Amino acid sequence: MYKQYLEHNQKVKDVESAIALMHWDMETYMPEGGANVKSRQIGTLSSMHHEMATSSEYANLLQKLQDDNSLNPNQKKNVELSLNDFNRKNKLPAKFVAEMTKASSEGFMLWQKANKENNFSIFSDQLEKIVNLCKQAADYYGYEGHIYNGLLEEYEPGTTKEEVDVIFKDVKSELLPLLKDIQAKGEIDNSFLKGKFDCDKQWDFGIDLLKQMGYDFKHGRQDKAHHPFSISFGSEDVRVTTRVVEDDIMNMVGSCIHEGGHGLYEQGFSADAYGLPESQAISYGLHESMSRFWENNIGLSKEYWEHNFPKMQKYFPTQLGNIEFSNFYKAINKVSPSLVRTVSDEITYHFHIMVRYEIEKGLLEGSLKVKDLPEFWNAHYKDYLGVDVPSDQQGVLQDVHWSHGSIGYFPTYSLGSFYAAQWHHSIKKAFPDFDGKVKKGELGFIKNWLQENIYQYGRLKSAKELCTDITGEPLNFKYFLDYAKNKYLG
Repeated sequence: MYKQYLEHNQKVKDVESAIALMHWDMETYMPEGGANVKSRQIGTLSSMHHEMATSSEYANLLQKLQDDNSLNPNQKKNVELSLNDFNRKNKLPAKFVAEMTKASSEGFMLWQKANKENNFSIFSDQLEKIVNLCKQAADYYGYEGHIYNGLLEEYEPGTTKEEVDVIFKDVKSELLPLLKDIQAKGEIDNSFLKGKFDCDKQWDFGIDLLKQMGYDFKHGRQDKAHHPFSISFGSEDVRVTTRVVEDDIMNMVGSCIHEGGHGLYEQGFSADAYGLPESQAISYGLHESMSRFWENNIGLSKEYWEHNFPKMQKYFPTQLGNIEFSNFYKAINKVSPSLVRTVSDEITYHFHIMVRYEIEKGLLEGSLKVKDLPEFWNAHYKDYLGVDVPSDQQGVLQDVHWSHGSIGYFPTYSLGSFYAAQWHHSIKKAFPDFDGKVKKGELGFIKNWLQENIYQYGRLKSAKELCTDITGEPLNFKYFLDYAKNKYLG
C-alpha cells in the first residue's frame, strides 16, 4: 500500500509541478498576450490537482496506512503529514480553488500593470476580490481566535497571530533603539555602489557567487524576473531568478544569494521522496531562514567579502578598483530607512514587514479597507521609518504577494531572519574555524551542515522541533538582537 501511496503523491506532484512551471513562465518569458489563456490553464490544472489530492480513494488509502504497523518511522510520519494535509485541503471546495486560482492569476497581471503605471486603482478592485476570497478560505479552514490564524497556518504551521504579535512587540521595543544607536554613529557613504555596472558582467558575477554557494546548475538555472523568486519542480529541477539593475550592483548580488539560499534548500531534499512531505519545506519561515542566512549572515559578513571583493574588483575595475575594502564593507552594511523592502538593510527590514503584517490583519478583520491602503501604508512608513512615500509604485504596489492571494505570508520573512541568526550562532559553535573557512571562500562545509541538520528532514520535523534539536531551544529573538548589536555596535 505504501508504494501505491507514493505513486499517487508523485502524480499529484507532477500536476503541481506543471502549474509551477506555468507560473515560472508567467514571471519570466511569457508574452503579454498570453495572460488570459495561461490563467485558464492554471485554473484547470489547479482543479485537477485539488481533486486528486482530496479524492475519497486517497482518503481511504491514508486511513489504511495509518494503521499499518509495518511502516518504518519515516514512512509513518509521511503518512501522518499527508493525512493532515488531506484534511486541510479537503475543506476547500474544488470550485472555490479554481475561483481563487483564477483571481490570483488575473491579480498578478493587474498588479504588474498597476505597478508599471504607478496607479493602485488599477489593482484595487481585484485585490478586494482576493481579500474576500482569503476570508472565505479562512472560514473554510476554520481557526481559533483571530481570523488571521486561519491563513497563517498555511505558511507557518503551529504558529499563531498571538505569537507573532509578541515577536513584533520585541522588534518595536528592541530594534528601534538599536536603529537610533546605529544612526548616531554617523552617515556612511555608499554612493560608489550606485554607478553604472555592466549588466552582463553583473550576471556573470552572480553566477560565480551561486556556484561558490554550491548551487547545482545541472539541476537548476537562473533567469531574470521583475520580482526575484525561486521555484522547484522537485529537487532535480530547482530554478532561481534575479533582478539586474545597471546602477545598483548589490541589488543583483543580494537577489542571487537570497534566492540561491532558497534553491539550495530545495535541491537538498531527497529525490527518492519526490511528492512526499519528506521532500517538502517545513514552513515558509524555515524556507526564508535558508535565504536570509545566506544573504545576511554569510553574504554580508566581513569574511565572505574578504574573499569575494577582490573578485568583484576584477569584474568592475573602473568602479571599484580604488575602493578600500573597509569602505566597501561599511557601504554594503549601511543601515538607513528606505522605501523598498527588498533592498532594505537587515535592521529596518523588519519594520517593512511589520507594516504589511498590520495591513493584512486589518484587511481580514475588516478594520481596514482596500481603498485606504495607500494612505495607511504611507502614514505607517512615516511613523516607523520616517520616510515619505512618493508614489504607489514605491509604496503599496512594490510587492507581488497579495496579487497571488498570499495573505498571511509576510510575517514569515521576519521569522526567517530570526531563525537564521540562531542557525548562525549554532554553526559557529560547531566550527571554531568558521570565519577562517569563509575568508578562504570555502563554503562547502556550510552547505553540508545545512544538509545534515535541516535539508534532509523535509517536513519530518516541525519548525519548533528542528530549532530545538539544532540550537537547544525554540526560536528566540535574542539571537538576532545579539548578532545585530555585535555587528553594528561592536
